[in-house]
Amino acid sequence: MSELARIGVAIDSELLNRFDQLIGERGYTNRSEAFRDLIRDELVQKSWESAETEVVGTVTLVYDHHVRMLNEKLTDMQHDHHKNILSTLHVHLDHDNCLEVLIVKGKAGTVQKIADALISTKGVKHGRLTLTTTGLEL
Repeated sequence: MSELARIGVAIDSELLNRFDQLIGERGYTNRSEAFRDLIRDELVQKSWESAETEVVGTVTLVYDHHVRMLNEKLTDMQHDHHKNILSTLHVHLDHDNCLEVLIVKGKAGTVQKIADALISTKGVKHGRLTLTTTGLEL
């Protein structure tokens, strides 16, 4: 860790009270760590703007497994991107619906294209890509 620097921030008292309540609910023991996490989160999100940034994340899909050929399409797409899809978890939610979570890694632009293709596949009811950092730049 690098040397710590101290800063002063002027904040409306009502906003600060709401912030203190929020960080208390989340288990922070002090404001400094909460501020650091907020800053890190913004820096990580900013880094995704570059298609070349290395990211990790999850693609979450909910779909009806009765849709003709959907399982095969999703599996084929995953095999086409086996270098970027590290692992999958498949859960049977009920008689008709499945949840699939894919762990993905690669350049942000590539991961986004893979997620878009999976999520937009006919029969997928809902999908979401959640990205995070590999941690190297933090």
